[in-house]
Amino acid sequence: MSQIIPRLFEEAARARGDADAMRYKRDGEWLPISWNGYRDDVWRAAGGFMRLGLEPGQGVAILGFNRPEWFISDIGAIVAGGLPAGIYTTCTPDQCRYVAHHCEASVIVVEHANQLDKILLVRDQLPHLRAIVMMEGESAEPGVHSWHELLELGKGVPEAEIEARVDAQRPEDPATLIYTSGTTGPPKAVMLSHTNLVWTAARVLEFLELQPGDQFLSYLPLSHIAEQMVTLHGPLHVGGCSWFAESIEQLASNIREVRPHIFFGVPRVWEKIQAAIQAAGAQNPPLKRKIAAWARGVGKAAGYAEQRGESAPLLAPLADKLVFSKVRQKLGLDRARVCACSAAPITLDTLEFFLSLGIPILEIYGMSEVTGPGTMSLRSRYKTGRAGFAIPGTELALAEDGEILMRGPHVFLGYYKDEAATRETLDDDGWIHSGDIGELDEDGFLKVTDRKKELIITSGGKNVAPAPIEAKLKSIGGVAAAVVIGDSRKYLGALLTLDLDLLPKTTAAAGSPATDLESAAGCPRLRAHLEAEIQAVNATLASYETIKRFEILSTQFTPESGELTPTMKLRRRVIHQRYEGEIDSLYDG
Repeated sequence: MSQIIPRLFEEAARARGDADAMRYKRDGEWLPISWNGYRDDVWRAAGGFMRLGLEPGQGVAILGFNRPEWFISDIGAIVAGGLPAGIYTTCTPDQCRYVAHHCEASVIVVEHANQLDKILLVRDQLPHLRAIVMMEGESAEPGVHSWHELLELGKGVPEAEIEARVDAQRPEDPATLIYTSGTTGPPKAVMLSHTNLVWTAARVLEFLELQPGDQFLSYLPLSHIAEQMVTLHGPLHVGGCSWFAESIEQLASNIREVRPHIFFGVPRVWEKIQAAIQAAGAQNPPLKRKIAAWARGVGKAAGYAEQRGESAPLLAPLADKLVFSKVRQKLGLDRARVCACSAAPITLDTLEFFLSLGIPILEIYGMSEVTGPGTMSLRSRYKTGRAGFAIPGTELALAEDGEILMRGPHVFLGYYKDEAATRETLDDDGWIHSGDIGELDEDGFLKVTDRKKELIITSGGKNVAPAPIEAKLKSIGGVAAAVVIGDSRKYLGALLTLDLDLLPKTTAAAGSPATDLESAAGCPRLRAHLEAEIQAVNATLASYETIKRFEILSTQFTPESGELTPTMKLRRRVIHQRYEGEIDSLYDG
């Protein structure tokens, strides 16, 4: 197996030839791109980038939703000796400027006219920029090229010139830049080497026992290393085909069409699927609901028995036949050997919901700085509520204060242009200091309990981890997000947002006449309903962890509005600044 991405890619293309490498939808029809066609386009894109002035070590910023051109741009940039750097589609023009300027992007590839407009607004602030390429459409703006023009430029580049760029690359060289979500400030650029990418993808796929011919669905941001590992780099090792979702809105129907063999989702995706199943189930006649409730009870018991290495209940096969198999088929997960979750905390309620349907969700813990995964679980070895164990070939440890440490071939090279931040994160012995607090059980399974920098210290001197409390609050029906407040305060308070999709069900349960988020936030009946639910949560907490007061917001947290990162993590600084008045009201009087 080759140790640099371009050679590994060539080997994959030669081995699979005319087999499908990618599928995308156009005018209602799924169209294939073969491995041979994929290879040709990558080499042409690499040549095109070179003709547009890309020099080795310079950035190629990519701004767009998942599609074949994203993959081709990424690997094409690496072949040409450049450093691909994804930009989240939700980024503002100034955020796009930051990434493109920081990586010294010589070329920026944009999806369409809307994303092009963002770059044009800041183009005069990008001194390294030589050209812009559009994945679809074209523009009369000077220096903007269509996708067809890029590939045509590449056709005119002698293969020997491209091969010279590839021959100059070494396994230890940087191959890509992954920009962090920026929860605490400007994003940092994680430098990942060829070895990082090749070794990690190989270990993960070997670990999950993925097979040639497996089908993958690409829909999470490709700017994030998790999606790249699963659908971009993974197939270079096992073959298979990556299908591109039409959009997040079409995800449910695309899952049913693709029937992926591995399905990876952030917590919000699993929560949305859960809500849809529950809403559909509520419409069933009473007998059907009773059968489903019985089956879920059996399924949950079977899931936990499996984790303990015990025999499943005798009626588990019947429950699977009557209920679980039909649910999996309706969802499009009937072929999925692995269903996984990462990027942010997921509630126990959601984990147990899917466990009860015979769909155990395997949690993954990791970060961009370890090329994605640091821990994983096997379908034959997992624990609900635990984030798995260290990937074979890597080390996992806890510092004296509980901080999670990792070491191995998956550890990054450092932060691009930021030696100080690199020294804070990567010590002299090669250990990554994650900034997360965790605990390990007797079997080596990890549980992440909080962020080190997010620990709340009350005015009474109590240290409180907000994430576990927030997870409990999010398990309350209808709550979309929860933010625990209390640093240097005498007690804890919370900001809550409501799930718009579940609002009718939530207001009905509360006997509330509210019909929208604004009226719901001010409704006394809904407030009384949530207060009772919060008291139930408080009963499970230590006295200093209980929520004394709360505020219901009339807005939702989204990446577009800035309260969430593109990977759905809370941007606490933004939330504290934006809702300063609401927070102060929790402590008035």
